[in-house]
Amino acid sequence: MRACFLLLTSVLAAPATAQPAQSNLAVTIYNDDLALVQDTRQLDLPAGRSRQEFPGVSGRISPETVTLSGAGVGIVEQNFDFDLLSPSKLMEKAVGEEVTLLRTNPATGIETRERAKVLAVNGGVVIQVGSRIEVLRDDGLPVRVVFDHVPPNLRARPTLSVTVDSRPAGARPVTLSYLTKGMGWKADYVALFDEQAGKIDVQGWVTLTNTTGTTFDNADTVLVAGDLSDSNGGYRPARRGKTTRPGTESGERESVGDFYLYPLKERTTIANAQTKQVSFLDVNGAAARRAYVYRSGWLATRDEAESADSVLQFSSSRDQGLGDALPAGTVRVYQKDSRGKSQFVGENQIDHTPMGSDISLATGQAFDVKVKPVVEKREKTGDNRWRTTMRYELSNARPNAVTVDLVQAGFWGDSRVHDESMKSVRRSADEVLWRVPVPANGKATVTATFDTRY
Repeated sequence: MRACFLLLTSVLAAPATAQPAQSNLAVTIYNDDLALVQDTRQLDLPAGRSRQEFPGVSGRISPETVTLSGAGVGIVEQNFDFDLLSPSKLMEKAVGEEVTLLRTNPATGIETRERAKVLAVNGGVVIQVGSRIEVLRDDGLPVRVVFDHVPPNLRARPTLSVTVDSRPAGARPVTLSYLTKGMGWKADYVALFDEQAGKIDVQGWVTLTNTTGTTFDNADTVLVAGDLSDSNGGYRPARRGKTTRPGTESGERESVGDFYLYPLKERTTIANAQTKQVSFLDVNGAAARRAYVYRSGWLATRDEAESADSVLQFSSSRDQGLGDALPAGTVRVYQKDSRGKSQFVGENQIDHTPMGSDISLATGQAFDVKVKPVVEKREKTGDNRWRTTMRYELSNARPNAVTVDLVQAGFWGDSRVHDESMKSVRRSADEVLWRVPVPANGKATVTATFDTRY
């Protein structure tokens, strides 16, 4: 409907005191679409009960989490008004009431004024003008609707109305705190890998997202890395990590409980319906290396060779590493080609990673490094006992030698390596590892015999 709704007078339900101005805003944002807002305002409170309005709160506030703290102030009652003022809402609230129609004759320019009663707003506006019934049509004719007042339950912004009991009277700072959905953040990393130098440069970014319906101006903002328990008391499933050895180093970063804090260096405005990116990590020349990993499942045999994973290995340690705890996020890896141009070579996720961790990040599959596992023999040696002979054929079409981390998975119970062509390492309860050197433009073979229960 193209009719223009003109607000003539605004008569809001007046609070007992003037709306308090926002004086100090602090926002703590968690990974999981959740934020804690602490809004401190200066209030001049009368003694006894009064109603105070807090406009500009989040449109997705959890009212049950609201607390109000101030010297000698207690909450008696609170109401959250989220029915926002708009032309369509004004018309809906005007059903059964009279408005003024202003029409302009496009030929003469003469404006006429009529009183009309709004009968219905159901896919269009039906009005009664005198004894005739009309529909406000989308016909391009200049029509304005003038309302006599604003309904008391319509707000320009989401507003929390709080009835407080104050002893004594006087001005004081009061802090409104609440949890809200609609705000979150995530980490992203851009890594430039110099394979020849064995170095990596990493830039870390946080991306803030605000869908609360409210803009938070000049906020002191802190980001919290960690997974909170959900409303049912359980824990959100952990993301699959890429950490080969968890770190044990403590850094200078502040933590609260089991969560790390990433405060923004300056106050920032978190606008509604906006994403904002802020740098939090900038490291140059950390040690890194390219590795190749192939993981064979139990009794896996292949007719054709498969590509090994291309893996970037680096550390978050203080010494030669990134030197910080890393919030979960996506690491995107680039390398320079022979012309000096940075090319994207893959990405993967990391979980929340403590400082001092060794990280192996699979960024794709190797073009030139392949492995073919083959089951050569499998025979029963006793009750529920089996002996399995495996052969692993490795090939390398690169002009330089490589080392492949060859992993055989599927062990359990009292399984053991009976015989092998090169020494393995029992990496975990169900995996053994060989570090296999493969010459440039060459091949290598590993054989092993396993004794297992099944």
